[in-house]
Amino acid sequence: MAQWVDACATGDVDAEDVIRFDHGARTFVIIRDHEDNYYCTDGLCTHEDVHLEGGLVVEATIECPKHSSIFDCKSGEVETPPACESLCTYPVKLDGGRVFVEI
Repeated sequence: MAQWVDACATGDVDAEDVIRFDHGARTFVIIRDHEDNYYCTDGLCTHEDVHLEGGLVVEATIECPKHSSIFDCKSGEVETPPACESLCTYPVKLDGGRVFVEI
């Protein structure tokens, strides 16, 4: 059953940046785009399980730091190979200066 989890403060993530968020045995990333939208995806690239925390965020995309696969932050879809499997995405809501993720 999904639940809303307090992931971080909105100010913890700079514009066009990403931070790691761990919950239980799973790892995620919280991404903030250039228009102050927040997203949550799985934290590991689908290509070789490299953590996306060090990835480059440009507008609403994130680039894997190892092989440069690019993913759409909203949908998780692969925009640039070598990854061929999309990232899972999770609903995000902002409340009281906090970022909540439905996991």
